[in-house]
Amino acid sequence: MALIVQKYGGTSVGDVDRIKNVALRVKETRDAGNQVVVVVSARSGVTNQLISRAKALNPNPDEREMDMLLTVGEQETIALTAMALHAIGVPAVSRTGTQAGILTDPAHTRARITSISGGDIQKQLDAGKVVILAGFQGHSPEGQITTLGRGGSDLSAIAIAAALKADLCQICTDVDGVYTADPRLVPDASKLDELSYEEMLELASSGSKVMQNRAVEFAQKFNVVFEVRSSFNNNPGTIVKEEAASMEDVVVSGVALDKNQAKIVVSDLPDRPGTAAKLFKALADADVSVDMIVQNLGRDGKANMTFTVPRDDIYRAEKVVTASFPDEASGKLFEANDLAKVSVVGVGMRSHSGVAAKLFEALAEASVNIQLVSTSEIKISVGIDPKDAEDATRIVHAAFGLGA
Repeated sequence: MALIVQKYGGTSVGDVDRIKNVALRVKETRDAGNQVVVVVSARSGVTNQLISRAKALNPNPDEREMDMLLTVGEQETIALTAMALHAIGVPAVSRTGTQAGILTDPAHTRARITSISGGDIQKQLDAGKVVILAGFQGHSPEGQITTLGRGGSDLSAIAIAAALKADLCQICTDVDGVYTADPRLVPDASKLDELSYEEMLELASSGSKVMQNRAVEFAQKFNVVFEVRSSFNNNPGTIVKEEAASMEDVVVSGVALDKNQAKIVVSDLPDRPGTAAKLFKALADADVSVDMIVQNLGRDGKANMTFTVPRDDIYRAEKVVTASFPDEASGKLFEANDLAKVSVVGVGMRSHSGVAAKLFEALAEASVNIQLVSTSEIKISVGIDPKDAEDATRIVHAAFGLGA
């Protein structure tokens, strides 16, 4: 008997018929002699509807109340999924994040998991029941409901798989696996049979919407091998695991596009030691994630700092900057513009040269201007004008010969 964790995303449970389909897939897995924990997201569109309602009442709603509101979506789905299983003769019970003992820090809307007791999940499994767990949520030490940020159901699934020492974790979604690029954007993108944790993490953090990057970090830390696969067919998916030697033979594994970035320019900062530390510590304390950073040469005792953040964090970043440098505030202190980020990722980049040159040449030939560049050992990202983003992604995908 194996213990299998299956996570179903919002599209997979989008309506009654799709919930019935999930129930049949879960029954098939259980009938094969397995214990099954099912982690579900809110139905597709529900979270956005709840956010819209909140912002119609208050443009900057209280984050504690947002957590109270947004967990409604997952709690609806766990109950409906349990009912669907009951209807086909499968004993099942739903559990919230709090009931599963998912303890987090107190950072509302972006909490981090600190420990998992599992609650009575193992007891329910041993009694022959399927356990349906609400993704995306936990509770703080003070007993407050918290949420894990967008895509947090992925993290819930990986975390409960680690806590229960599951034999398999399947991330069931609306695509057959991880592709070399978004197949809706690049028609000849091909499915990857396997990826390393590092590659999956870089793709996730660079805009690929298949997995939440924090979930991949957690899987790597606790060595949870997982499979990204479709919830609508039985085709093999993409296995994500530790790096294998054969993976180095492929220089670039995929291209990711993130159109939800903003470029922030902070002008006329004091050009002295400690200024950058003060700025980025304040941003970190406010949970603003910074990606690409460029500091211009100082002149007349002043310097400009350019960096990128998720577009949703512009308001928070502006508050941090103006609060950190009140004496230097001016009409040009803070300026934000939309930016797109195109990234190429591959563990083979460690041992192969010329990747950056090929990337820059392909964009230059298409007259795409590069505004910012950042690199890691297995990734190169460029910041470009959003109007060029989709064409640039297809151009780069073709330049590295990633087509099916």
